[in-house]
Amino acid sequence: MNNVKNVFSIKDLENLSGIKAHTIRIWEKRYNVLEPMRTDTNIRYYDLPALQRLLNITLLHNHGYKISKISKLTPDKLTILVREIVNEKSVKHHAINAFKMAMMNFDQTLFFNTYSNLLSEKSFREIFFEIFIPLMNEIGLLWQSETISPAHEHFISYLIKQKLLVNTEKIQVLEPTKDDRVFVLYLPSNEIHELGLMYLNYEIILNGYKTIYLGESVPIESLRDIKKYFDKVTYVSYMTVEPNKDEINNYLKQIEEEILEDGQSELWTIGRITEYIKPDLFKNVRVFNSILEISNNL
Repeated sequence: MNNVKNVFSIKDLENLSGIKAHTIRIWEKRYNVLEPMRTDTNIRYYDLPALQRLLNITLLHNHGYKISKISKLTPDKLTILVREIVNEKSVKHHAINAFKMAMMNFDQTLFFNTYSNLLSEKSFREIFFEIFIPLMNEIGLLWQSETISPAHEHFISYLIKQKLLVNTEKIQVLEPTKDDRVFVLYLPSNEIHELGLMYLNYEIILNGYKTIYLGESVPIESLRDIKKYFDKVTYVSYMTVEPNKDEINNYLKQIEEEILEDGQSELWTIGRITEYIKPDLFKNVRVFNSILEISNNL
């Protein structure tokens, strides 16, 4: 059996396109823009070409084209108009849709072609902030709503990680230009969501600092060992699910008492779980709301 998800419910289409299911049904009925297939029990379902068509229709609709006009376009004319809009102004929207289609089809070629086209116009940093961060936010919501499987998320995350590693390697050969501190990047024990931390590593190196990247699931003892080699250390941790909300403040208290006690070192934290941190409890722990905010503090 083919493992690629190639059949979608109307709810899946809503989640992937941002167009409400109610609106999709109206567009079908009045304008015949999609032709759903039906199960034996008369429930609508859609194939990948239908999803691609809806994403293209959505792009045109978002740029002021009326659905009544879109419905009269031939498939070729629809594709031409989409390309014209993409070339003019909506690279971001089109790229995110292309990456979503690459993910749904497990299509590496489409991912690499879309990325190469972006790179001809944008820096890697711009691609990450403008395309990859919104894409990963959308993918998180698609995963929560069960529109995609964990396999889809792992597939697209790995490809983005590849690009991060390649671009990080390019700048790692440069000598650091700032020596007032060393950054140590890590994820707490049992935390495996690494993409955000990997990008922060790139951003910090780009800003002229030496980084020591420890990666996922690092115990506190390993952080303590770093202090034997460097004086002023800024630890950076991306906390998505670990430590859990009931343990986060105790965890930070232990870090502050055992690692940050010299007053020279500090911990910068970011991630979903940090909303449960009580900043007033800590002297040497800083909570950031976004990657951009950290970048602006370098």
